[in-house]
Amino acid sequence: MENNNDNKQQAQVIQQPEKTDFGLVKHVSITKEMEKSYLDYAMSVIVSRALPDIRDGLKPVQRRILYAMKLLGLSHTSSYKKSARIVGETIGKFHPHGDAAVYEAMVRMAQDFSLRYPLIWGQGNFGSVDGDPAAAQRYTEARMHKITAEMLADLDKNTVNFVPNFDGSEIQPEVMPTRFPNLLANGAEGIAVGMATKIPPHNLGELIDAILFIIENAKVHKYKTIEELQESDPEILEQMEVFYTKYDEDAPYFRRPTIQHFYLDDSEITTEDLMKFIPGPDFPTGGEIYDKKEILQAYATGRGRVLMRAKSNIVEAKNGKMLIQITELPYQQNKAMLVQKIAELVKQGKLDEISDLRDETDRTGMKIVVELKRGANPQRVLNNLYKYTPMQQNFSVNMVALDNNVPKLMTLKALLMGFVKHRQEVVIRRTTHELVSSLHRAHILEGLKIALDNLDEVISTIRNSKDVDIARENLMNKFKLSEIQANAILEMQLRRLAALEREKIINEYKDVLSKIKELEETLAAPNKIIKIIADELSQIKEKYADKRRTKVYKGRPGEITEEELIKEEETIIVLSRGGYIKRVSPLSFKTQGRGGKGVSGSKLKETDIVHLIISANTHDEALFFTDRGRVFTKRVWDIPEASRTARGTPAVNIVGIDSDEKIMSILTISKNGK
Repeated sequence: MENNNDNKQQAQVIQQPEKTDFGLVKHVSITKEMEKSYLDYAMSVIVSRALPDIRDGLKPVQRRILYAMKLLGLSHTSSYKKSARIVGETIGKFHPHGDAAVYEAMVRMAQDFSLRYPLIWGQGNFGSVDGDPAAAQRYTEARMHKITAEMLADLDKNTVNFVPNFDGSEIQPEVMPTRFPNLLANGAEGIAVGMATKIPPHNLGELIDAILFIIENAKVHKYKTIEELQESDPEILEQMEVFYTKYDEDAPYFRRPTIQHFYLDDSEITTEDLMKFIPGPDFPTGGEIYDKKEILQAYATGRGRVLMRAKSNIVEAKNGKMLIQITELPYQQNKAMLVQKIAELVKQGKLDEISDLRDETDRTGMKIVVELKRGANPQRVLNNLYKYTPMQQNFSVNMVALDNNVPKLMTLKALLMGFVKHRQEVVIRRTTHELVSSLHRAHILEGLKIALDNLDEVISTIRNSKDVDIARENLMNKFKLSEIQANAILEMQLRRLAALEREKIINEYKDVLSKIKELEETLAAPNKIIKIIADELSQIKEKYADKRRTKVYKGRPGEITEEELIKEEETIIVLSRGGYIKRVSPLSFKTQGRGGKGVSGSKLKETDIVHLIISANTHDEALFFTDRGRVFTKRVWDIPEASRTARGTPAVNIVGIDSDEKIMSILTISKNGK
């Protein structure tokens, strides 16, 4: 007990601030301080740098680059601007970090081999699939791509929240009101503190088809009470309270609109249902992917592996040699490094059947040509290329994203639903913004209509007023007008008094009232909100969807063994006393009739003679017995085939015996043991 009391007294002493010459010093535990500081740093990296947002699929630096480009007016129809200008705008206003990191992020958004749907249209050297770096930012130029306009659409219609920048001098969007699922379309990759993300890119048309399927088959659940909304999604309620406050300020003369909040219940939709539309990732570099079971595992859990392979063709050249043409690489693989790796393997003897290697890539597309030696088996060489080179790689899927600034491991359905929920909020806020604008216009038109109905009195009131302020006050008092309406009347041009202009005002007022009714009905009907989302997605698909580039195979690639590549047939093994061995086709010999002259045999040295002639099958196992009592085994197909008259190959190169060791006998065993 005494020890406990002493510890408490020490803790109280430590916690009390101490006055020193340097100011007030507070003693804290270094362990707790380190824990707190590290946690703060970790969360900063996770939220502010490394992980994308589930809603727009962008990291903060990417979002700030695009917003800076919007402020510079760099749409897809504008002229290009120097990359250094864009980087400077981003750093100076929104992202106070190094210019190299910002430029690197900008370059990646412009590379068509990194993003399935590039967001920036680069002019100049923005790197290559060979791993060449981009030119310095002072040399390159850029503007936004056409599809990027869909990501920033309706940004000025109160669709998303704006937050202050690092010094409070500017505001920036918290998220982009994107019209397409960018996170899955372009994928994402990042390493944070204690976690990482790696989301593969997908085909936009397939993603939209899957989302439309969710929208059509999910059940609409309406929130009946504020308490239910508070319990299910309190953030919506907080946002709408802020929104209603702003609404009351912007449209004080009208009632609040009735907004029916809802969510889509997707509990009956399975990952298998979604994979009918999304068979797998669709990489910008094409290639092939295998095993739908592994892909299903990745989509259903958020983690998994996707086997990628290069696309290749086996063709015959004009000179009779066989060629392997590699036309597409696995995602994120370096072409120059691949060619270098193949060349190294040839030097090491692992790919000894290759005679030449050429990179024939040009403007028409990628082409790496592997030329084989005569008699080489192209399928066996291709198998070895997959085995020893980056032509076959695994893509480790780890779908982690920020949901309300909380990092979560997401399934495919969760990522799609996150986008749908975001679009639902954007459409509701945009519709409400348009309603407020229409109410403003209707209010002004009502005032103009009152003025036109009482034109002589209005003119007389203005003429008899001493100044503008008195005229405004007199109009407001006499005709029961608001200050906004009175200002509109005072600013009205005389030409609006003409008969046709008066008719235009009346017709516009009717149109605005009709639009107000339509917008109010939309906000009160979830089915109309859903239809707007679906219609806009269908338009995006029609404008930007393209064909799938990556071919998906249902199962894993079959590993073709060397035995399956060798034709099973009868052959003859010929061994000379001088140690030369060869394999000859039985068709090289023929039956000789009486009086025949025969055919010539092996052209051996004058001092050499044929020692053994053995009939075997190409799939047999051959046992070589030497004069030292040792036995070596080889498959018969490993003995090089030669013509009837050829000398053959030295046995030491085939069997591995010593130079002064001789083969005395050969015994063959068939694959069934006989």
